[in-house]
Amino acid sequence: MLAKPFEKVFDDENWLFEIKWDGYRAIADLSHTDPLFYSRNGISFLSKFEKVTKGFSQQKHKMIVDGEIVAYDEHGKPNFQLLQQIGDLPDLALTFQVFDLLWLNGHSTEELPLVQRKELLKEALTETDVIKYCDHIPENGIAFFNQMKKMKLEGMIAKKADSLYVENHRTNDWLKIKFTNTDEAIICGFTEPRGSRESFGALILGKYIDGKLIYCGHTGTGFNNESLKQLYDRLQNLIVKTSPFETAPKTNMPVTWTKPELVCEIKYSEITKDGIYRHPVFLAIREDKDPVEIKLTPNNKKSKEMKAKTPSNKSENSEKEKEITLDKHQVKLTNQDKIYFPKDGITKGDVIDYYQSVATYILPYLKNRPLSLNRFPNGIEEQGFYQKDAGDSMPDWIKTTKIYSESNDKYIDYVYCNDKATLAYLNNLGCIDLNPWNSSLPDLEHPDYLVLDLDPSKKNTFDDVIETALQVNEVLNSIKVKSYCKTSGSTGIHIYIPMGGTYDFDQVKDFAHILMKQVNEKLPKLTTLERSLQKRDDKKIYMDYLQNRTGQTLASVYSLRPKEGAPVSMPLKWDEVKSGLKPTDFTIHNALERIKDKGDLFKPVLGKGIDMMKALELLQNNY
Repeated sequence: MLAKPFEKVFDDENWLFEIKWDGYRAIADLSHTDPLFYSRNGISFLSKFEKVTKGFSQQKHKMIVDGEIVAYDEHGKPNFQLLQQIGDLPDLALTFQVFDLLWLNGHSTEELPLVQRKELLKEALTETDVIKYCDHIPENGIAFFNQMKKMKLEGMIAKKADSLYVENHRTNDWLKIKFTNTDEAIICGFTEPRGSRESFGALILGKYIDGKLIYCGHTGTGFNNESLKQLYDRLQNLIVKTSPFETAPKTNMPVTWTKPELVCEIKYSEITKDGIYRHPVFLAIREDKDPVEIKLTPNNKKSKEMKAKTPSNKSENSEKEKEITLDKHQVKLTNQDKIYFPKDGITKGDVIDYYQSVATYILPYLKNRPLSLNRFPNGIEEQGFYQKDAGDSMPDWIKTTKIYSESNDKYIDYVYCNDKATLAYLNNLGCIDLNPWNSSLPDLEHPDYLVLDLDPSKKNTFDDVIETALQVNEVLNSIKVKSYCKTSGSTGIHIYIPMGGTYDFDQVKDFAHILMKQVNEKLPKLTTLERSLQKRDDKKIYMDYLQNRTGQTLASVYSLRPKEGAPVSMPLKWDEVKSGLKPTDFTIHNALERIKDKGDLFKPVLGKGIDMMKALELLQNNY
């Protein structure tokens, strides 16, 4: 019996919930003197998994059971890749997790409700070190799912408590709900490698639809040099001259076609309307899957039967699409479950929720400021791009301002963000971080603050950045200038000085340059003012004073950054700037709590500006 993929977790007293094991599905037929142990496509597991089959002799009843062979890594976590290396790992920790009973002592049990089958199974099965009864919990699917997530397991199986066992059929009575999208696809060819890569570049993937093989994407990630070579060697025996597809796909490199006989498991972010995987990553070869089983189920055709038979739960997992009203504007939010931070499982919906939760704090720093839109519509691991011109597709309620660009010799229609609705709209476009100008409307020629960007090289530690920031603060204190700092949310620190819109960009930039020269003189071995990457010493921190020019942007305070861990650009008190501080200390998960606790530490940045002439005078006297 097979399970259908399902997206939402739910609580229901008529359902029970099991761990979704990441292993080989197997039937153990112990109804005869000689046992049978085989995969879904009839491959015998008797010799391959002797550790399991030795336990069959200890069974007291004649029966046929259904379960999953699971391998465990050194941390006790199921690991499918290890399962494939069973021949090389004789001491591998294995279990056969038995979850269903099909036949017992001469009688089929398939017509009994699942709960009764499991009760009989629990009594009939003799557990060994390797053969285990797979238990379940009734009703509480949401809590169980969250627990599975904490344990970093693959997901859960939801089963209707009264479901009958229907062989080789994918019904709505069994549902598989996973944390990440995984699927099986048929390998239909491979492309030539590029650059220094060996063996092959990418696998060409396919599925059957109405008996015809249809292209569904390609993957070149998920391999190491060893697995590349092993798979390449294996594919040599399957090479054919012509494409196995009904319609051969276009590839960006020369392709070698193979017989569609090898099935692999992949993970992916989503499936397009055309049935193509987005961001597929190779996980493993599936020996236990038959290629004819691998059929395309377009993701835009939802089963009406499933909707009717499975309960809904609106509190868990954001809906894919929804329309919300903010500031009297309708904002359409799409693909809310699209993964933006793959290693952290953070979705587009999570990003939108974060910004709405800190809107009160971040909006004053965005208000009336032209934005450079740094967009990551497919998440942080895919190519992002900058967008300055609003274009024609923005709703008419989004505020924009036309600014002449000398370098482009045209007017650019910049967006600015003054409300929650615009914030949500921009996040929905893939703006993970928000990058405002230093000046604001109506006077864009006079910045509200000066910013010093301490940008480390790859060879610097964050403690080096802290040492430099403290030296900047020491210079500023000596001329009685109060400054305010924040983590960049990446590897650096930003230091702000309020200017109150009194001076123009050139004056502010020149003042920043003079300040940085003083710091550079005090830390010549650690800092540099050399902008050119080619000429710059790669062991030094670049003190970027050129951020104080018209049109330059930096990530706003309280902005998320498109980096692993979802860090936030967080303001700091100067006494917090000390060794041991890490930019990763502040993330999407704890930022709001800290802001509420500390208040808006950055507020003075938008307040009264300094007297620059007095500061220069003191600087001249002191240095």
